[in-house]
Amino acid sequence: MSDDRSSVPNDQQKSWFERLTQAFNDEPRSRSDIVKLLEAAVKSDIIDRDAFTIVEGALEVSEVQARDIMIPPSQMVIIKSEDDPKTSIRKIIDSAHSRFPVVGEDSDEILGVLLAKDLLPLLFKDGNVTIEDILARLRPANFIPESKRLNVLLNDFRTKRYHMALVLDEYGSVSGLVTIEDVLEQIVGEIEDETDKLENEGIQVTTEAGVYLVPALCTIEDFNEFFKVDFNEEEFDTIGGILVQQFGHVPLRDEELIFSNFHFRIVKSDGRRVKTIRVTKPTEDTLE
Repeated sequence: MSDDRSSVPNDQQKSWFERLTQAFNDEPRSRSDIVKLLEAAVKSDIIDRDAFTIVEGALEVSEVQARDIMIPPSQMVIIKSEDDPKTSIRKIIDSAHSRFPVVGEDSDEILGVLLAKDLLPLLFKDGNVTIEDILARLRPANFIPESKRLNVLLNDFRTKRYHMALVLDEYGSVSGLVTIEDVLEQIVGEIEDETDKLENEGIQVTTEAGVYLVPALCTIEDFNEFFKVDFNEEEFDTIGGILVQQFGHVPLRDEELIFSNFHFRIVKSDGRRVKTIRVTKPTEDTLE
């Protein structure tokens, strides 16, 4: 049977294993000691860079608290018990999320968490969903303090089998929410699905005249070159950064504004960052 280590020179193998053994015999004194050993392993081709990044991320989550990554209340997609069910269903569809905090008349009163999949049987049955149907299908909400460390939270997600936690401040009010995906992204980097493909592509021309789909990470330089404009490149690097400043917050889907005669509408946003923007180029009449 072949040994993957055969491609590594013997002196490098010996050096690596000696250092690893010595580190655990002496008990590494800090996280940085472990990271240095892992960096040496990468240089020796014992582990690859992706594995190093994951291990490094796993080490770092113990130093990160829920408050550091939570989605603030202004960006949370919630269901209100007083809303018309059709409004709630439209909100569920538009957001493309799978879990939603449900609040009572008092916005701080969390009644539970609604899973979108729990409504599917009703929608396929007759499409007539009432607020009573929604409330009857709520799951218990899970609450955590802002100071909860992510390694502990990830273990809770795994052992207690829930995927979303509502974050409480010192006064017991909801200050945000955290999902299991938020925590995992701290370890492995951003998790993208097929709807995120556009973020890695350039500016896309649509079938509508003067309308384009632009990834929020499009650089100001590229935006200026494409649209023949002169947006300031000194304060922000991307068009998404400029829009967040103009909105005054991280905008959600379908929020829009006019800036420098361009019409911007948010096509995709996860509540923490803008991903895709619909840009309507100004016409000659607009420029006059």
